[in-house]
Amino acid sequence: MFKKPFLPWVCTMVCLIIVYSFYYPRTDRRDTKNTPTVKLTPVKRFVFKSFVDCNMSEVWVGTRFTIFPGKYGEDPVWGPSNNLKYASGKTVDEVISTPESGFTEPKLPPNVEPGKPGLHGAIWFESIYQDAGDRSGKTLYALYHNENYPATLPYDAKTGKGYKNHKWPEGLRGAETASAVCRIGIMRSADDGKSWVNRGIFIEDEQPRMILKPNNTAINFAGGTGDPSAIANGNYLYLFYGEYGYPGAFDEKNYNPKTEWQGQCISIARILISDLNHPEGKAKRWDGKGFNAPYNGVGKPVASLQIPQAEGGGPTSSPTAKYYWGPSVSWNVYLKCWVMTMAKAEGPSWKGSSVYVSFNKNRDLGIGNNSQEWGKPQLLANKPGHTLWYPSLQPLSSEANSVNKLSSVRSSRFARLFYKDNDNDKNDYVSEYLMEFVR
Repeated sequence: MFKKPFLPWVCTMVCLIIVYSFYYPRTDRRDTKNTPTVKLTPVKRFVFKSFVDCNMSEVWVGTRFTIFPGKYGEDPVWGPSNNLKYASGKTVDEVISTPESGFTEPKLPPNVEPGKPGLHGAIWFESIYQDAGDRSGKTLYALYHNENYPATLPYDAKTGKGYKNHKWPEGLRGAETASAVCRIGIMRSADDGKSWVNRGIFIEDEQPRMILKPNNTAINFAGGTGDPSAIANGNYLYLFYGEYGYPGAFDEKNYNPKTEWQGQCISIARILISDLNHPEGKAKRWDGKGFNAPYNGVGKPVASLQIPQAEGGGPTSSPTAKYYWGPSVSWNVYLKCWVMTMAKAEGPSWKGSSVYVSFNKNRDLGIGNNSQEWGKPQLLANKPGHTLWYPSLQPLSSEANSVNKLSSVRSSRFARLFYKDNDNDKNDYVSEYLMEFVR
């Protein structure tokens, strides 16, 4: 038996442990209390003057704010496009208010013929990373959303790349058109966005994971990875993207919609920043335990961002399923946490009238499960009868400058909420609300 003096000593040690735990919490554990909230104030409608069909890509180079909206390349469904352009100015408002005629076409690599190595299909710049090692700020990496079809990227049995035109799902312009497959690549510019060189594919899903007829009836994608947003954290570039493929080999006879749903939603991959010049095969996807799945393998989506089946959640190949998509991620310097905006699909072809926000209070996304610890999405705006796409946070012109570098990937206490509003004949990229973050 212990002597009596032992009991006070034990009590003292227990008290010290409790006090230490209170004042020195573990830094790799997310604070689940005091989840940030948002206040929205209606403001005068502010319309982006040029074409937008993607997440907004922008960067400060020197004292100038530059933005890269639009689409470029071949598209057998909608036709070729040269709308991927850029505009720059000394203030955010100046750039957003630039008329389409004031945008400039950058020099981009041409499309190559099917079967040849190079750029296939159409691209959209959806996120820009500025090389921290270049003091001039002119070295940029664009994360691009790339769409292809069996016609532009036919299947090559030797490489396993490309798509087979067999039981291919219907496209956006009717039964005579095909669904696209999305994947994500990287381009590099050494002259602040005036010209670009293709560096290759970041991540992709290949033919075995395509979801085909008769199971795919959503009239959107046959599968793939797309609609990305990228942020730098530590030595890595983290990629947030929509996962649209089957989580394994698709088999019409053994197809299971629940299995498809379990492997889809918003997912995360990462790549070493030092690998951006030669990215192919270097990225890793989250597999449930860490960033271990290969760039073309099967990973696991962020569980907290999946809509439960009991609440209408389902696979992206269903025209009635609900799911979040189109993430846009920023570091909020006021909240000191990560902020993600996203759209919500509730019908065929990504139709949905609402946009949402989620928070992650872990500064270091590389520790444990930190990258996966996103809160339940909070409703930001709902416009019944409209389709809202690509929500993003844009800084106030009065607060954003080349010193604090506020942009779509670096936000503060106040921001403008932008989204694409498809309302019959109108298809504007617009801000109708001022956002205030509350901690």
